[in-house]
Amino acid sequence: MSETTVTDYLTGLDAPLREIGETLRPVIDTALPGAIGAMWHGHPVWGLGDKPGKDPICLLKAYKSHLTFGLWRGQQVADSSGRLVPGAREMASVKLHTVDEIDAALFADWLRQAQKLETK
Repeated sequence: MSETTVTDYLTGLDAPLREIGETLRPVIDTALPGAIGAMWHGHPVWGLGDKPGKDPICLLKAYKSHLTFGLWRGQQVADSSGRLVPGAREMASVKLHTVDEIDAALFADWLRQAQKLETK
């Protein structure tokens, strides 16, 4: 994919994944005031740095049947729901197959926690 903006990326997704991404984007933008959303390594990443990928907090990445919402330091985020799945290094993520799997309040809490980890 050669998308140049987050909007291009989301617009280019098939309908079910596009709906998930377009529902998550305002949750991310609201929970992370001051964070920059940009394309990095072919998918949207939100971070605190002045360049894409610098001080990253979260990402969205589309696959064939799901959209992954990931947090760079997600393994350090308190998750009473048990939905965040540990990944490489300190990352943790959740695979989303439908928009109904988005819990805006829960995701916003995760994002605020992740942002605090980056600003310490």
